[in-house]
Amino acid sequence: MMDVRIDKYLWAIRVFKTRTEATEACSGGKVKIGGVNAKPSKDVRPGDIISVRKGAVNYTFRVIDGLDKRVGAKLVPDYAENLTPEEELQKLRAPVETFFVTRDRGAGRPTKKDRRDIEQLWDTLDF
Repeated sequence: MMDVRIDKYLWAIRVFKTRTEATEACSGGKVKIGGVNAKPSKDVRPGDIISVRKGAVNYTFRVIDGLDKRVGAKLVPDYAENLTPEEELQKLRAPVETFFVTRDRGAGRPTKKDRRDIEQLWDTLDF
């Protein structure tokens, strides 16, 4: 059983793609150990409960054993137990709302054709 930095541990168990992302999450207050914000250099020990906020989901893990090198996905359950509640995981499956709003023709900015027609109209008017 070994103590290891939280940023390195989260990278090793594949919560974050890079160690830099893990460090930034810790510095940004998105990682907690036992309900307390964790700095990137904080050591984790077996039995610690880690909460990680990624996007809209709060992931929860229990440390089983220390790990300082990245392992394959199949080996992660040997080092961390995923305690994330099902309702948090449902947020990942939520339908994505469309951000496209239909607009009526003629509303908003003119198209290139509209611009050419307007310029032609201006050329025919005498002031």
